[in-house]
Amino acid sequence: MMLEFAVLSVAVLALLLLAPIVIFCAKNNPWSQCRTLGFNLFGARKPAISSSEIVSLRVYPIKSCRGIELKKSTLLTTGLDLDRQWMFIDPTKNEFLTIRQIPQMTLINTALTEDGETLLLSVAGDNEQRVVRIPAHPSAAWLADHTTLETVKIWDTVTDGYVYGPEVNELFSVFLARPVCLVYKGPKPRVLQGNGDPRLLGRKQTTNFPDVHPVLIGSEASIAELNARLQHKGVDPITIERFRPNIIVAGNAPWTEDSWKLVRISPQKSSSSSSSSAAMRQRKQKPLEIDILARCARCQVPNVEPSTAQKHTREPWDTLMSYRRVDEGMKWKPCFGMLSAPRNEGPVEVGMLVDVLEETTQHRYISGF
Repeated sequence: MMLEFAVLSVAVLALLLLAPIVIFCAKNNPWSQCRTLGFNLFGARKPAISSSEIVSLRVYPIKSCRGIELKKSTLLTTGLDLDRQWMFIDPTKNEFLTIRQIPQMTLINTALTEDGETLLLSVAGDNEQRVVRIPAHPSAAWLADHTTLETVKIWDTVTDGYVYGPEVNELFSVFLARPVCLVYKGPKPRVLQGNGDPRLLGRKQTTNFPDVHPVLIGSEASIAELNARLQHKGVDPITIERFRPNIIVAGNAPWTEDSWKLVRISPQKSSSSSSSSAAMRQRKQKPLEIDILARCARCQVPNVEPSTAQKHTREPWDTLMSYRRVDEGMKWKPCFGMLSAPRNEGPVEVGMLVDVLEETTQHRYISGF
C-alpha cells in the first residue's frame, strides 16, 4: 500500500511540473519547441540522431555579389551577421537586382577590415583598384547623414531600405553599365513567408534581403556527389559557392540533409590539452537551434561561375534536374541545400558540432517571397 501511494505521489508531482509547460506551449509555441523546452527545463539534452561539423561559414553582404568565407560569425535570427543586409536596386523602380538579370554582379567583391567594422567593396579586374568603404554596422546617425530611407521591392514584398548616394554607387553603375543604387535593410520587418509563415513556424520571424529564409545550409558530401556525376559527364567540378550557402557541414552521406527538421549547433568537447578558460567558455555557451524549413528549390544561378561571371548553358542545372527533383511542392526545379530559421542567437564558428535532433519525411516546398 505504501509503495502504491509513493508511486502515485511521484506521478502527481510530475504532472504538476509538466502542466505549466504544456499550457505555455499550447498557447505560444509549436510542439517541436515544446519538446525542446521540456528537455531544457529538466537539464537534459535531446539525443542526436546523427552528427556532423561545420567546415565553412559564408556571408554575402550584398545580395548576388561575391561573398566572404569566415572562420567565425554571429548567428542572428535574421541570419548570419552581415549576410545579405545590402542589395542593389534599379533606381527607376526601386526594385532589387540579382545575378539572374546581371551575372556580372558576381564580380563585385566584398571584404572586411581586420576589426570587422568596415566593409570594403571593389570590382574584380579594376585597373585602378578602387575601393568603396562603408561601415559594416552603420549607426542610425551615420545612416541619417549618408543615406535616404525609401520604399524598396524584393520579389513581391515591399519593404524599406537606406539608399546610398552617388559617392558609393558611381563605381558600380559604371561597371554594370546601368544606374544602380546600394541599399541597406531598413527597420521595417520583412516577415518570413512560405514555409516560414508564422502560422506554420509558430513564431513571427524576419530576415534581411535573402530570397526566402535567413540561413541556407549546404553539405560537402552532397556537392562531392554532384561533382562525381559532373566529372563522369566530362564537366569540370564546381565549388559549393555556386549555391551561395551560409553554413557548410561535412555531411555523413550525400543528401541526408533532405530529411533534417531541427539541428543543434554546439562547441566540440574540449580536449585534455585545452585551456581551462576555453573549456569554461564552451560550458557557458548556449547551444544554437535551427529549424530546417524546406529544401532549397534552385533556379539557374548555380550555372554562373562566381570568379568569371560566365554562365554555363547547361550545367549543373541539367545534372541536378536528372535526379534532384525531389520535392513535391516544386516538381520542376531541382533541390540543393536546406532553408532554415534560427531559434536563438549566438557565436558560431568552423569546427562546431551540428547535431540532427529531429527528422521528417514531410518537407514540401511552399512558395512565398
